[in-house]
Amino acid sequence: MPKDIKTIYVDKEDGSREEFASDKLQQSLIKSGANPTLADKIVRSITEEIAKEGAEEHSASEIYRRAFHHLKELSLSAAARYSLRRSLLEFGPTGFPFEKYVAEILKAKGFSTLTDQVVFGSCVPHEVDVVAWNPQKLVMVEVKYHNEPAGKTDLKVALYVKARYDDLMQNMYDYGDEGTSRKLDEGWLLTNTKFSDTAVTYGKCAGVKMVSWNYPPLGNLQDMIEETKLHPVTCLSTLSAVEKKLLLQNDIVLCKSVYENTHLLKIHGFSDSKIFKIVEEIGNILRNDEVSTKELHNSHNV
Repeated sequence: MPKDIKTIYVDKEDGSREEFASDKLQQSLIKSGANPTLADKIVRSITEEIAKEGAEEHSASEIYRRAFHHLKELSLSAAARYSLRRSLLEFGPTGFPFEKYVAEILKAKGFSTLTDQVVFGSCVPHEVDVVAWNPQKLVMVEVKYHNEPAGKTDLKVALYVKARYDDLMQNMYDYGDEGTSRKLDEGWLLTNTKFSDTAVTYGKCAGVKMVSWNYPPLGNLQDMIEETKLHPVTCLSTLSAVEKKLLLQNDIVLCKSVYENTHLLKIHGFSDSKIFKIVEEIGNILRNDEVSTKELHNSHNV
C-alpha cells in the first residue's frame, strides 16, 4: 500500500480540510466490495496521478470521481456499492422518492409502512413522512432529505421534531390490528447526509432517535441498506441520469424490484440488451460477487 502524501490536502464537502490518506481511501474501496489487491491497485493509480499533477489541494468530490472511474472499469458491482452514499443524493429535488425508499427499508426489517400520513396529536394534526409498525412497536419518522453532500440537518430541525413527537405521544393510533389502539413508541429523525454536532447532542439528551448516513455507529442508514440489500436504482452505473429519473418518477426505487420484475424496465422502453446489462449489474451487487452472464440469461430470460 502506498504511503500517505503528507503535502497534499483534501477539501471536504463540509468545508473542512484534511491530509490525503491513501489508507483511508483503500479501506473505503474494500468496504464497497473491492478485494484488497484491487483496492491497492486503484489507490496506487490515484496516488501516482496526484503526485504527477503536483497540485497541493484536491476536493473530496474529485478524489471520489477518480476512485469511482477506476473502480467502474474493474468492477461494476463494487463501483455501485462505492457510490451508494452519493446515489442517495439523486433522489431529489423533492425527496419524496427517498421517503418511499426509507419505507421499503423499514418494511424489509419487519414493519408495515405508510408514507405521507396526516396524524393527529393531542393539540394539532401533523404531516408524518413515514409511519411504521409491527406487533411490538409503532414508529413515526421525520425524513430530512438533502441533495448536496454538504447538507446537514441541524439543531433547529431536531428541536421542532421533538416538539411534534411530544404532541403525538399524547394520542392513541389505530395502526396495527383492527380495533386496537396504541401509543407511539418511537419518533425518529432520519437524514441521508449528516447531523450537526449540536443536533446529535440534543437528540441524545431529549430522547429523539436520530439516524443519518453514518450515525449512530451501529444501525445507521448505511448499515440498514447493507443489511436489507435494498440498494437504490440510483447507484447503478449502467443507468444514465435520465433513465434513473424515469424510474423514480414511476415509483421504481429499488434494485431488487427491478431484478425480480424485469418487465418494469420493458414497459418503460428499455431494450433487451440494456435490460440484460442492468440485471447483470444488480445481480453482482445483490450477491456481492461476479455473476456469470450465462446464469443471468437463463434465470431472467431477457
